[in-house]
Amino acid sequence: MVEIPTLDPSEAPRARRWDALVLGSGLTALVAAARISATGQRVLVVEEEARTTLPAAVKEPFFLSGLRDQGMLDATMRALTVPLIDRRRIGNERLAYQIAADPYRLDIGQPVLSAEELVAWGLATPDDAQTLVRRRVEASETEREILYESPFVRIGRRSAGAGRSTARGNPNTATVGNHKRGLPGEVVAAQGPLARGMQAEIRALSNLGTRTPSPEAQARLLGLGLAGGAGFADDPPWLIDLFRKRVTALYGDMRTLPGEFEFVQVAGQPGIRVMRTGEIWLGRALVLGAPTSALRDAYGDEPGRPAPSILDLGTRRAYRAVFLFRVATSILPEGMGARMILPGNINGEMQADSRAAATSDITVAVTAYPCQTHPGRVDLVARAVLPDVEPSTLNEQLQILQQDIAGRLQALMPFCGDGLAQIELNAPSWDSDDGWLEDPRSNSAWPGEIDLRLSSKPPVYLLDRAGAAGLGLEGDLLLGWRGGDAIAEALS
Repeated sequence: MVEIPTLDPSEAPRARRWDALVLGSGLTALVAAARISATGQRVLVVEEEARTTLPAAVKEPFFLSGLRDQGMLDATMRALTVPLIDRRRIGNERLAYQIAADPYRLDIGQPVLSAEELVAWGLATPDDAQTLVRRRVEASETEREILYESPFVRIGRRSAGAGRSTARGNPNTATVGNHKRGLPGEVVAAQGPLARGMQAEIRALSNLGTRTPSPEAQARLLGLGLAGGAGFADDPPWLIDLFRKRVTALYGDMRTLPGEFEFVQVAGQPGIRVMRTGEIWLGRALVLGAPTSALRDAYGDEPGRPAPSILDLGTRRAYRAVFLFRVATSILPEGMGARMILPGNINGEMQADSRAAATSDITVAVTAYPCQTHPGRVDLVARAVLPDVEPSTLNEQLQILQQDIAGRLQALMPFCGDGLAQIELNAPSWDSDDGWLEDPRSNSAWPGEIDLRLSSKPPVYLLDRAGAAGLGLEGDLLLGWRGGDAIAEALS
């Protein structure tokens, strides 16, 4: 096993030190850094240079939920003491998102709206539609209550009662105390376009790579949109930048990492050395806020600089691509929502090109933002997961997927013509909420507790996003919140 190299003591005077060094600047990392900073600990958040060049819209989550009714977004912003003036910039929206699959365009929002839409498009009878929506809300609310009560994370130990037991006769439900958990029977029994639409919702809302979220996580995801959505009515700063502001307003600092780095330790304190400048940044604890496999890729295979063993966790992964398109506002069809879920064709049907067929059955999530650089234009941020891809073939598959998504967007906008512009992005290699999505490690994923500790000497923690990935945005928020608190307690 390759450990983190120990530098000669003569290097110590050159090192800059913080209480916690957080490697990565995604949503979970920022929330954790803010929670650690709130306890008076000095924190450094290290951001990959490529991430700083991304447009603000590309860094935002696909869908914001939980602004009201004790939702996770509102609770997190209060816990981070985000000023009221900033919280008020986010407004409730009756429409959460639309599911667009020929021949229907289904609005998902508050329960009455969603039930009416199911009936209007012939996907369910009035009674069945009301029952399905009600059961989705009830199951999601049960999961919300348990999420708030759960420790969610642990550091090297398992709490009593952690884990779950599966209810007899139904692998999609579990029982904890008096709570019946998992997917309602109405969801499990759904078939045809109705089932396909709900599967697309789960795919668009979760952050898992190749695996399907647990029944408990699916139940929570399928209820999020039924409380409506949330969004910013004006220009940035949006959610990511609001959390960045909280980090720097407390005891936190942000630094950009230009190029290669290596993990090092000095006198038992872990950190990194910036290869271009030779600077050494250390913390009493090192917190990895990026996928270990992506960090391993960035490290390379130089014989003289082997990657430390903490990056070799051996998890499966997929790649979530993000693309930016731009159109004139006048091209958007009337009634088109700000968030769209585009289910793929079943088994790539109707595709003559086998390469196109490989991407046509992939669900695409699209969010529209007012363009910040060109008045009268709208930026469309599209995301889709490539479940079976290797770094060596990634660029080729991304090009095929981008053309597939462009074709789907043009089909949504019949008067688009040549008006759909594709904007090139310089994607970060490891510091992104998109990019490489890992599958959870065994025995370290919700609805069990997520183990944060990678190493005790030196102290290294992993904000294991894969463990919370089935919960999507709420998993990111709660992992950062609970993880930051646990690490802060260990440092105190």
